Amino acid sequence: MRFLVAPDSFKGSLSALEVARAMERGIRAVFPGAQVDMIPIADGGEGTVESLVLATGGHLEHTVVGDPLARPVRAAWGILGDGRTAVVEMAAASGLPLLLPAERNPLVTSTCGTGQLIRAVLDRGLRRIIVGIGGSATNDGGTGMASALGVRFLDPAGAELPAGGAALARLERIDLDGLDPRLAETELVVACDVDNPLCGARGATAVYGPQKGATADMLEILDTALEHFARVATAATGREVAQEPGAGAAGGLGAGLRLFTPARFQPGIELVLEACGFRERLEGADLVLTGEGRTDAQTVMGKAPVGVARLARKAGVPVVCLSGSLGPGCDALLDEGVSATLSIVPGPMDLAACMAQAGSLVEQAAARLCRTLRVGCACIQAE
Repeated sequence: MRFLVAPDSFKGSLSALEVARAMERGIRAVFPGAQVDMIPIADGGEGTVESLVLATGGHLEHTVVGDPLARPVRAAWGILGDGRTAVVEMAAASGLPLLLPAERNPLVTSTCGTGQLIRAVLDRGLRRIIVGIGGSATNDGGTGMASALGVRFLDPAGAELPAGGAALARLERIDLDGLDPRLAETELVVACDVDNPLCGARGATAVYGPQKGATADMLEILDTALEHFARVATAATGREVAQEPGAGAAGGLGAGLRLFTPARFQPGIELVLEACGFRERLEGADLVLTGEGRTDAQTVMGKAPVGVARLARKAGVPVVCLSGSLGPGCDALLDEGVSATLSIVPGPMDLAACMAQAGSLVEQAAARLCRTLRVGCACIQAE
């Protein structure tokens, strides 16, 4: 049999590559001679650099940039196998995992490090950049990113604003004269898996602010500041992007990229699967295994497993999704090409134990699935 293994990461416990290797071990425990093709994937968030570098035979680079609080951090980015495309993950520079829970404060956190990564790519002479924008700790509308690329955000006195989302309430003028001219000759593709606008009930602040540490009082401050920023930015750039799908991604980094760079958006999982040659590698596969940490109603909105399933369905290949947990709405995947959704947890366990044992749980679940598959094959042969 030939298996195609294409999981996302189990965030907080296993990388996509570690999940894929665990699935492979489970498969080979039952089918020792099976062909197993592994494609660790991501949907634009954490793990996108690793997935694309592995899939294309590229390599990693590292650059010291500022984290969300401007402290130095050694951030990884990648050069893909074609030698001309770079991939940057904003989570590596401006991501929530870089902060302790007590440090999470979107009033002051900044995307400046993400802009510094983009500048490092430009310095290397590369003019095609994929930017994954999931997992942010910020709510600054991408102004930190833009400032690292030469844009100045000024208050009524003409002084540059401090970092963070709250300061945008005092934005008077945007000076574009210093914007890095190399961006004009750069293809910049944004891997994004959400369609939120910049502001309002479905905007960056209301939907994602709480997980970044925003209190109820902060939410009102930040959303009002982003609304003001959008008006000033439209006047400065002639671009009205606040209502565009994805403008609210990563605390408004989506809007900032559209305003100040030649960025275009593409669903993250589509971009990753395309770069990995997923369609071609489906040929001859008997079964696809995918998975993620939690499968629920959000998965069908464009997360990695549903992207895998949609392509596999077109090729007539069945898909099984192994997940850390199954939540409300997970059955919606059955309408998208997933043949079955299964939890890796065999019985009652607390979350800490599940995360600590995630590798062995994935392996055991894959083996259980394969034993069931072997029984089914035997039944068919007996008919």
